[in-house]
Amino acid sequence: MQSKNWIGGEWITPSGKEVTVKNPSRLTEEIGVLHLSDRSHVLEAQQAARSAQKSWAAQTGAIRGEILFQMASALEKHADDLASLASREMGKQIVEMRGEVMRGVNLLRYYAGEGMRANGNLIPAADTNVLQYSRRVPLGVVAVITPWNFPVAIPIWKIAPALICGNSVIWKPAENGSLTATRLAEIFAETKLPAGVLNLVIGKGREIGNVLTDEADIDAVSFTGSSETGKQIAVACAGRNIKYQTEMGGKNAAVILADADLDKTVPILLSGAFRSAGQKCTATSRIIVEKAIYQPLVERLQTAMASCRVGEASDPAAYLGPVASAAQYETVNKYVSLASEQARLVAESPAVDAADQGYFIRPMIVEGVSADHALVQEEVFGPLAVMLAADNFDQAIELCNQTVYGLSASLFTRDLASAHRFLDLAQAGMVRVNQETAGVEYQAPFGGMKLSSSHTREQGQVALDFYSEIKTCAIKYAW
Repeated sequence: MQSKNWIGGEWITPSGKEVTVKNPSRLTEEIGVLHLSDRSHVLEAQQAARSAQKSWAAQTGAIRGEILFQMASALEKHADDLASLASREMGKQIVEMRGEVMRGVNLLRYYAGEGMRANGNLIPAADTNVLQYSRRVPLGVVAVITPWNFPVAIPIWKIAPALICGNSVIWKPAENGSLTATRLAEIFAETKLPAGVLNLVIGKGREIGNVLTDEADIDAVSFTGSSETGKQIAVACAGRNIKYQTEMGGKNAAVILADADLDKTVPILLSGAFRSAGQKCTATSRIIVEKAIYQPLVERLQTAMASCRVGEASDPAAYLGPVASAAQYETVNKYVSLASEQARLVAESPAVDAADQGYFIRPMIVEGVSADHALVQEEVFGPLAVMLAADNFDQAIELCNQTVYGLSASLFTRDLASAHRFLDLAQAGMVRVNQETAGVEYQAPFGGMKLSSSHTREQGQVALDFYSEIKTCAIKYAW
């Protein structure tokens, strides 16, 4: 497969640098070729988006919603082939990838329904004979910059609310998800989505990302990715006084109290930590355990890890596939080496067959490091979790909050009072009880506190707040 740009309803293949894409499960297999864009393609997309936006915003919410319904149906029709491509491109286990595509379908249908919901409020006026109300209006042109770890769901949970609010979109996906992005755009091109309303530009962030955030005539940026890049985007947007939204890192904790049901807790812990090879910003990377059950939990984890088989992403029986790229493999292995040198191994999965044929990393849980150690404080973004012991609930909460991040946290307990205290005290944007740190539902707000987020929220109806502005209207009808 070849990547292409989709600009103004036309398919364009850049003539610049080419990059061969290999299957991270089987490095001898070539998946396709990326054709990387330059500054001119970004500016072409900006012009196309600006030209299309006014007529798109002039459509009724019902019409925009109907087109999103068409996009959902087209995606559902091609779900299997898109999931297969995405799994081969970035290594997510195929069953997970199919679930992600269906999440995209549901997101499109969810936001399609927003086209017929109220978009403002009637406001009492102090004067007589005055009708005063508020309504949402679109921002204009929105730049959407998406990561590789959820190559279908994250783009859609940005693009769908942006479109239903009447904005046009310039979408720059991560390199490792660009073949998937091209195929997704091809699927959307089957619908009646007007030309220029959604534009796709494929390229390296360091070469076209700055053009998009610093030069292009846009009105907002929604970004998901690293904290370092997110902070740079925030500075650039603040300097231009344009709206921005950044979803960044996480160092998420699962807190297990002494009264937890360990048989039910352990599978949830492993899923939160190791599904998607730990490459989720919401992945469980810290396991904080009351001392009274520390050793029984260790024993159960050791037994359960024996079934966490690493295999090719296309294998439905594999618990997880490889990490996504050579760069990711190198980064995660630096933390694995650090863990081998400075921590004690608690449990790990079985050895990987043909490990040298892909970017496979065995999941592991370690212990024996302090709360300020790099393994506890830095985002690994791979299948490695660290255990910490706590004397009691209060110390567990203190350890949970001892991080610069604040994305997601979970508690395992049978005590309702402890559950409510945790929901109040945990410093995270998403807090859960007896559930994994990952897996927040699409109709619920998604986002973090501290350095995890720029403090807006994605998903759910609250996402509309970012992709629109509030206009207050008043008319005196008898004067």
